[in-house]
Amino acid sequence: MAEIPEYVKKVLETLETAGHEAWCVGGCVRDILLSRVPEDWDVTTSAMPEETMAAFGQHAFPTGLEHGTVTARSDHNSVEVTTYRVDGAYHDHRRPDSVTFTRSLGEDLMRRDFTVNAMALSLRGELRDPFGGREDLKQSVLRCVGDPDRRFQEDALRILRGLRFAAVLGFSLDPATGKSIHKNRELLGDIAAERIQVELLKLLVGRDAAEVLRQYPDVVGVFWPEVLPMVGFDQKNYHHCYDVWEHTLHAVAAVPGDPVLRCAALLHDIGKPNCFTVDEKGVGHFYGHSAISRELADRMLRRLKCSTDFRETVVRLVDWHDRDIPRTDKAIRRALGKLGERDLRRLILLKRADNLAQAPEFHDHQLELDKGESILNRLLAENACFSMKQLAVNGKDLTEMGLSGPAVGRVLNALLDAVMEGELPNERHALLSSVSRFVTEL
Repeated sequence: MAEIPEYVKKVLETLETAGHEAWCVGGCVRDILLSRVPEDWDVTTSAMPEETMAAFGQHAFPTGLEHGTVTARSDHNSVEVTTYRVDGAYHDHRRPDSVTFTRSLGEDLMRRDFTVNAMALSLRGELRDPFGGREDLKQSVLRCVGDPDRRFQEDALRILRGLRFAAVLGFSLDPATGKSIHKNRELLGDIAAERIQVELLKLLVGRDAAEVLRQYPDVVGVFWPEVLPMVGFDQKNYHHCYDVWEHTLHAVAAVPGDPVLRCAALLHDIGKPNCFTVDEKGVGHFYGHSAISRELADRMLRRLKCSTDFRETVVRLVDWHDRDIPRTDKAIRRALGKLGERDLRRLILLKRADNLAQAPEFHDHQLELDKGESILNRLLAENACFSMKQLAVNGKDLTEMGLSGPAVGRVLNALLDAVMEGELPNERHALLSSVSRFVTEL
């Protein structure tokens, strides 16, 4: 079992020296038992908030006294210390209306969400596990503490947290807990978009994200109803051996666990049900689905208050996912100019996943993607010019030649296009010699 770090031990020791109980609690205990490195260390104590403040003196900060939380500084690290408590009634399905402090660790653990998060570990290695969390860890099962309906009705965000833990840890949900998630899913409508976004993106990067989404599309459909028409939608096309939702999940599983890529994979075909047609031979087609998917993805990501950079990157990948980029220097340079290296590499990964999620007899498109990636690598090794900042001339050079205003930008763009098309070398003399021609043409 992993060791409690020294700075956390000092927090526990300080509280015990002052005559109080003190335990590491929650996710850090779970991670220790799973031989994972905890991201955060939380401490719970029998000390009342004012007693915690007194124990740490100038190293204590009242970051949430109404809920019993004090932040203690130890060896330049911060540790949240929270008094044992019992939660009052929940009327907003998110936070208790009130809390009551208690001297009982058992009562504190009873209010927690899942058994694997309801364990406490002492300075001396004693484990308190009143709800069988350790056994559930061994069985890779996620189970609510007590009545799952009550847990989810108290805090509806626990519904997504449960799915996130299952995806990240590779756990299955206890049948009663899973049934309750389906039953109470509409409560997510009371949760702030920002909180849903955080949990969803953590879920998406989990190793079992696709399997969790396969079992709980109705939960995602509460805040993203656009996904529901994909479920079971027969594509009626020989390129596809899965319905739209299964194809999507296979693509999600086939990209690396990067939130941008996983989100792009989840949304790349979101528009397909909106543009489905069947030809005279009974073959299904989705003409224009990339553009519709782009618009839907943008709307969905705005709804969850995703950052501008994240949203625009995902939408760009969705928009480009079905474009054929010829395996030529000229085409790859142009794609580099539009997307940049980072997103072009992401696009290749998304295209690979999209292809692998099709019928196996069409997986030979991977060879074409290999060719494109090889050209990309060679162009980058040759320091090929694909952006304005790489161009051998700049706006100042053109200004000194007498150009001004919008003409400067237009000529620079024309020069860059000529370089990317292979019509001109990216050399200062050659570019300046061509300026007058482009001025005349423009």
